[in-house]
Amino acid sequence: MKYRRLGSTNLNVSVIGIGTWQFGGEWGQSFTQEEADAILDRGAELGINLIDTAECYGDHLSESLIGDYLSRRKREDWIVATKFGHHFHERFTRTDDFSPADVIRQLDASLAALKTDYVDLYQFHSGPDAVFDNDELWTVLDKQVQAGKIKHLGTSIGSNRNIHQVDASTKVGSQVIQVVYNRLDQAPEEEVFPSCISQDLGVLARVPLASGYLSGKYKPDAVFDVTDVRHRHDRESTVQKLQEVQRIAIEEVTPGVDMAAWALAWCLKHPAVTAVIPGCKSPAQVDSNASVVELLDAGHPQDVLVK
Repeated sequence: MKYRRLGSTNLNVSVIGIGTWQFGGEWGQSFTQEEADAILDRGAELGINLIDTAECYGDHLSESLIGDYLSRRKREDWIVATKFGHHFHERFTRTDDFSPADVIRQLDASLAALKTDYVDLYQFHSGPDAVFDNDELWTVLDKQVQAGKIKHLGTSIGSNRNIHQVDASTKVGSQVIQVVYNRLDQAPEEEVFPSCISQDLGVLARVPLASGYLSGKYKPDAVFDVTDVRHRHDRESTVQKLQEVQRIAIEEVTPGVDMAAWALAWCLKHPAVTAVIPGCKSPAQVDSNASVVELLDAGHPQDVLVK
């Protein structure tokens, strides 16, 4: 495994993390504790140390599966990132609440679910500029940092072109940006990544496989079950993306190289990107994701040595 410095934090994260939206039950599969354990254990065996989750992946369901796992493992072996700002009600239904008082309640609920007394990275979760610009929110969060409940603050931007929240990161104490970035969506390269580099912000690339489309497993006529969030994607757009994936597979992917690993490596080669956080439904998918390290060249500006 390779590791990189996460911006100006003191965290060295594996270039591959484990995204856990799927643990909340919105990707066509429900997970038992044993299944979650197997995924996380395989990650640990491969040197992965980063878990990304959120309060609204289920009603703290994803966090609860992770918390049960962590309660039986060494907490310090993992860098746990979660988020705030939403309440889960039922599949695909959420309401927003970024009020300072409720965010503290969300934090305490996340800590309880995760069975830990701190989170390594607490991220503003895809909220509008109007609530992001609330100084009281960041003052309250800073107090939680001072109290030790939060190690570092971050921002998961909802739009790949939200340069306002990125540019304001240093001002509010946010040290990490999470953003959608993949071969099919390169928008962050225009303004977001240059701002991250200039501020020394860590970058977590979410949806690096474009919701699984870049895995190479799906043809343009693929149909997703109603329990899978991809069933809600615009059909015409999905077909166009999968047609583009077929073209990329033929014209850009090195023969014999797994397309998913190629797509993750494509993200990680950008000098702004610290780590990718693909979701995975099985230990075998963790293996596939981790194989990306064999495709990475040495000398990335964020590479670090971890004993």
